[in-house]
Amino acid sequence: MESFLAKAKASSRILSILSGAQKNHILREMAEALRANRSLLLEANAKDMQEAEVNQLAPSLKDRLLLDEKRIEAMAVAIEEIAALKEPIGRVLEGWVTENGLKIEKVSIPIGVIGIIYESRPNVTSDTAALSFKSANVCVLKGGKEAQHSNEAIAKVLQSVLKQNDLPEALISLIPDASREGVAKLIKMDKYVDLIVPRGGEGLIRYVSENATVPVVKHDKGQCHTYIDKDAKLDEAVAIALNAKVQRPGVCNAMETLLVDRAIAAEALPVLKKAFDEAHTQLKGCDQTQKIIDVAHASEKDFDTEYLANILNIRVVEGVEGAIEHIVRFGSGHSEAIITENITTAETFLNAVDAAAVYVNASTRFTDGGAFGFGAEVGISTNKLHARGPMGIEGLTTYKYKIYGSGQIR
Repeated sequence: MESFLAKAKASSRILSILSGAQKNHILREMAEALRANRSLLLEANAKDMQEAEVNQLAPSLKDRLLLDEKRIEAMAVAIEEIAALKEPIGRVLEGWVTENGLKIEKVSIPIGVIGIIYESRPNVTSDTAALSFKSANVCVLKGGKEAQHSNEAIAKVLQSVLKQNDLPEALISLIPDASREGVAKLIKMDKYVDLIVPRGGEGLIRYVSENATVPVVKHDKGQCHTYIDKDAKLDEAVAIALNAKVQRPGVCNAMETLLVDRAIAAEALPVLKKAFDEAHTQLKGCDQTQKIIDVAHASEKDFDTEYLANILNIRVVEGVEGAIEHIVRFGSGHSEAIITENITTAETFLNAVDAAAVYVNASTRFTDGGAFGFGAEVGISTNKLHARGPMGIEGLTTYKYKIYGSGQIR
């Protein structure tokens, strides 16, 4: 592991001298290489899907694991979108001249070597590799064992493009030891690794956060809520709530709990139940919800559970303050939404809710690097320091000060 990471660290110097035009050209070649090797990727993914069946993976995990022609094309398009983004490195963020004539510039630079630990989704391999390359960072990837064949195939395709351009494969690589012991070593290698980004289950995030000596930007669980206010348009609220839950239940920006204002609960809940029944959603509700519609009981533990499945909690709350109180208690700082036509209520919610993304009259499913215009994302950061929300190339940069003098001494 140490030898592997030492090569990664050394290769970062090569990236620092590539121009933006060179990086963009190579990224476009990577996108075309994914398309050209479509059959290879599908074959590798089929092996992972076979093993997923044998190991009886949950439907939501199998959905995240699957690659098809459409998803491979989306991976290629994401890399092209990243190539089209403005150059993030070498930008003068601020500049000024001091009283004694020193010219100071605050300039964006790459972080260095970034270790990314993730589960299930093979597209994360290409997304994070492309974002890291664009921002002149070396990426060291550790995907989940359930996607091992797919991740290796994607990495090989990207590395083949690096080799064609006389660049070291170490710029984009999978760690040689993908075991738990390997991860334990990786997250303590602060001599070589500058940042760890874990994205996956609650257990993985906790383990990395508690044991890493390398700085960590967490991609924590998505305990997302949608609150339907008394001043909401009910038909719009139903459409947004449905999208937030059922469009893709197995992802971190899907809604897990629906909060409904007591003032409209009697009218809204039957309509919502009909819509969710048609979508085959398993509903659980608080005591007040159960008095209005026929659903299973939602316990306190349920309200703290990220299902990543087509299961939804419902709670009746006392207006926007009740919704905020619930979110303060159970929210994970990921994405929260309010449906209302009342501007004052909307602003109260926006200002009081502490989350990376807070929506008015829109689905939480938009918390995504591609949807935000970032091309892709390394993860959805629930940290408050350095990066927050969809972490694109801006989140993969830091800065240094360049000072130009003319003989000044202090």
